[in-house]
Amino acid sequence: MQQLFYDSGGKRIPVDCFAPAGGGVHPAVIVLHGSGGMWNPMYTQYAEQFSRVGFAVYVIHYFERTATQWADDATIEKHFVDWMETVRGGIELVAQQPAVDSARMAIIGFSLGAFLGLAVAAEEPRIKAVVDFFGGMPEQLRDKCTRMPPVLILHGDADERVPLRWATELEALLKRCGTEYDIKIYSGEGHRFGMMTMLDAGARTVKFLKKHLG
Repeated sequence: MQQLFYDSGGKRIPVDCFAPAGGGVHPAVIVLHGSGGMWNPMYTQYAEQFSRVGFAVYVIHYFERTATQWADDATIEKHFVDWMETVRGGIELVAQQPAVDSARMAIIGFSLGAFLGLAVAAEEPRIKAVVDFFGGMPEQLRDKCTRMPPVLILHGDADERVPLRWATELEALLKRCGTEYDIKIYSGEGHRFGMMTMLDAGARTVKFLKKHLG
C-alpha cells in the first residue's frame, strides 16, 4: 500500500492506494468508510482483494476534513456537505493518476460512505457505478436526483442502524431515474454482515464492477 495526499477545506486528506500487479492502466474503485471511520480493517482487506482482480483501489480518509473520529447523526448532518466536497476532490485526484483509466471509475460505500457515494455519483458523470453496502440516498437529495450510474444495493433485512426502507426507497429512485441496478437483501443480516454474507457480497461486487467497468 502507498499513500497519496490532497487538500480539502485546508486539511490534508490521506488516500490509501492499492495497485494491481503489473503495469498499465486500470479501472479505479474508490472506497468510502462508514461512520466509525477507518478503525475497521474490512476496508483495507476489501481494497487488497479488489486490487488482486485488476482494480486500482483508493480509500479516502474523508473524516480528516473535519477531524472526526466517529460520527453520530448530528455530526453527519453537520458535516455531510463538507465530506461530499472532500470525496469530489478525491475523485479528481484519482482521475489524475497515471495508472487509472479515468473513464472507468466506481465508488464502493459502506453505510455513511454509501450515502456519500450515492450523493456524489448523482452529480459526477465520471463515476460509472456505485456499490451500496447498507446505505441509501439522503432524503434531502432524493427528489432532486435525475440521474445515477448503475448501482448494486446490498442490505440486510434486520438492519436497525440503516433500516431496510432505505434500500427499498433507493430502488424506487433508481426505477424513476431509469437506472440499471442489482439488489440483494440478506435475510436476518443486520448492519454488520457476517463472514459468509461478506464473502457473497464481495463476489457480487466484483461481478458487478467487472460488468460496468470492464
